[in-house]
Amino acid sequence: MRIYKVGGAVRDRLLGIPVTDIDWVVVGATTEEMLAKGFRPVGADFPVFLHPKSGEEYALARTERKSGRGYGGFTFHASPEVTLEEDLIRRDLTINAMAEDDQQNLTDPYHGQRDLEARLLRHVSPAFAEDPLRVLRVARFAARYAALGFTVAPETLELMRQLSESGELEALTPERSWKEISRALMEDQPQVFIEVLRACGALKVLMPEVDALFGVPQPPAHHPEIDTGAHTLSVLQQAALYKQPLTVRWACLLHDLGKGLTPEEEWPRHIAHEFKGLKLIKAVNERFKAPRDCQELAMLVGEYHTHGHRALELKPSTLLELLQSFDVYRRPQRFEEFIAACEMDARGREGLEERSYPQADYLRGAATAARTVAVQPLLEKGFKGPELGEAIKRERLKALKAYKEQV
Repeated sequence: MRIYKVGGAVRDRLLGIPVTDIDWVVVGATTEEMLAKGFRPVGADFPVFLHPKSGEEYALARTERKSGRGYGGFTFHASPEVTLEEDLIRRDLTINAMAEDDQQNLTDPYHGQRDLEARLLRHVSPAFAEDPLRVLRVARFAARYAALGFTVAPETLELMRQLSESGELEALTPERSWKEISRALMEDQPQVFIEVLRACGALKVLMPEVDALFGVPQPPAHHPEIDTGAHTLSVLQQAALYKQPLTVRWACLLHDLGKGLTPEEEWPRHIAHEFKGLKLIKAVNERFKAPRDCQELAMLVGEYHTHGHRALELKPSTLLELLQSFDVYRRPQRFEEFIAACEMDARGREGLEERSYPQADYLRGAATAARTVAVQPLLEKGFKGPELGEAIKRERLKALKAYKEQV
């Protein structure tokens, strides 16, 4: 029995960046031997075990063979005869197909270290094209390591293009796709994820609504970058720069989908794109079964982001309607995330990244003013039921009028 550290732990150590997860592969062992040493089995499809003390995952060396469509369409074979090299060749990228023993002696049969130095994301073998999930994974790695100068090797991008055209991407489950998408959006340069998906044709398969934004012009006076797709990528980049949570980043990606529906003869204006885009945002949300908080914020940002930009001009009654839509009294955090998405949208414009966004503090102040309305005095006056609701609304409107006059 020989045990090796493999994959990301080896890669990141060689890159000199913190190692977060450690994967181990065990060569020359049987399931019975692992159980006898106290390892606990966890893998339903192939032999993976948890270490009795550390809880880390140890997998028996295995080979795999394509047996069906999609990410799960594989038959695995694990036995003591499977070599380390045979186990490594089934991995996605050369930089993930390295192993080291407890003395840090490197096993690198597919030149991963060379590709690390060349800053290349390159597939290990033609079997790469058998797993559609790898299209998303490579795009995610491109986003993660973009700051270090990594790019996707042309021949790997070509395989990703073939996968995108094969219909295999449609076989991915929403859960697996969302796992990759959400992780990619939380990288330091999530816009690179979208760029790589677009470069290999996967974006028009997975998110045709986002792909449709590229080449759609906007008014240069408001959007010096002009192209709606380019603007969306810039907004996503700003969201990462400002360390926004996943909910905000997802909303930033989808906020302008309605502009992809504008007839060419109306370009570069996009009248009512906020409302037109809602059905598209809903479709993308449902396609990937995004978590409810991501779905809700994306819909609200899509509908109201231009309200955010015009906050200083809004009538008190419109401002009150906006606050009610977000339920700022019970869910203040969601409104805060809306403000953040609006600010990222404003900053995601060429040459305007540093411009101040006074709307943010104005909206926060408005929410505070509306929240300060006390319900108890109204109850003491005898209001109840629907009448109480109307009385609260009147008092909040009065508070917002006073707030607007003060600012």
